[in-house]
Amino acid sequence: MPDEPMATETTTKTDAKKPEKKKTGGQPSASEESAAPYPDMEFAQDIHKLTVKSVGVDAAFQQKVFQKIAEELENPSLYELLETELQVTTRILSKDDLKAMREKHNKHVEELEAKVEVAKESAGDMEVMDARVEIARFAAKSLTKDEALEAYKKLLDLPKLSSGKKIDALMESSRVASFYGDTDKSIEFIESAQKLATEGGGGDWDRRNRLKVYRGLARLLERDIKAGAALMLDCIATFSCNEICSYPSFIVYATLSNLLHIPRPLIKEKILDGPEILSVANDIPEVLTLVKSLYDCDYKAYLHAMVEVEPILQADRYLQPHLSYWMRELHIMAHKQFLDSYQSVTIQAMADAFGVSVDFIDLHASQFIAAGRLSAKIDKYGGVIITNRPDLKNAQYREMIQKGDLLLNRIQKLARVVDL
Repeated sequence: MPDEPMATETTTKTDAKKPEKKKTGGQPSASEESAAPYPDMEFAQDIHKLTVKSVGVDAAFQQKVFQKIAEELENPSLYELLETELQVTTRILSKDDLKAMREKHNKHVEELEAKVEVAKESAGDMEVMDARVEIARFAAKSLTKDEALEAYKKLLDLPKLSSGKKIDALMESSRVASFYGDTDKSIEFIESAQKLATEGGGGDWDRRNRLKVYRGLARLLERDIKAGAALMLDCIATFSCNEICSYPSFIVYATLSNLLHIPRPLIKEKILDGPEILSVANDIPEVLTLVKSLYDCDYKAYLHAMVEVEPILQADRYLQPHLSYWMRELHIMAHKQFLDSYQSVTIQAMADAFGVSVDFIDLHASQFIAAGRLSAKIDKYGGVIITNRPDLKNAQYREMIQKGDLLLNRIQKLARVVDL
């Protein structure tokens, strides 16, 4: 089979019922255009905001979310799951409505399965695949997580499915798992797709590029921020994954993750002056203010920007699980950058620069020093912080000696095995 992105005949017939995809930035992509519209990951963000009681979430917002589940998705299991999680009763759908919806879905699945059997008997492999894709995408929209993943498994088990289409199916499966908060399963699907794309030689450049975004977001959830930052930095100019997140959201992820890890000169080049990032500057002013104030060494504005950024982190399903980590690392960055300019500085001077009290600086600096995150010591009697920069050459020398010892030990073990 050729490696065109998955599409079905029935998809084109029902286009009028589907919501139009919002183009929020990035590059056009053939495989993105044909990606399943469900599960809607922007809607997953709305559900997350409800569950964490994010700023701006009210009764009207909750009503809107449940109405979408009832009217557009027609997903009774998701409706009941969210009511249970939030401990609310919305009364948009009655028990009879939910029962009738399930019966309708069961009948529709039976009809779709019948189409698969007809395709097996009187049509070719392509028609069988199209029928399986239709079932999987219907399940992703209106059935349970397990039913959707089982439908995608049946699609992946087709004997003549090409590597490219397997990658598409695995990426859609990862979205289903991610939508329901099953991070481990989602990452498992992404790793399987990556293995196909590298070892199996499957997938064109476009699929590999989109897969890189999926992997970058997975690394954020695993708190492997450095690896995720590198992956997302590569995709800023070629982003074509609006089915997994909007372009402004992706820029937020790429900006914050790289702020923690790239050198100061690259912050200016890649973030503050990056044309792709500037194109969405009006959508993410708080995040860019945070970066600019750090780059300009305006620590008072930086702390204010952190306060503005915290609700953004809280409301995002990729950033909220590690909210305390993000806030701590942003604090440490500012402390490190400030202290790098001094051999010693009074706590009062640092407090004035940050626009906070001496006790605030004393508390946070002492915690970071005790945790080994700041190379400094506090002279409480003199009211100063003395930096203690490690000798880089000596550290590299010690590291080389340690690694050399390990290598010699391994060589000796190998020699004994060879002698035997």
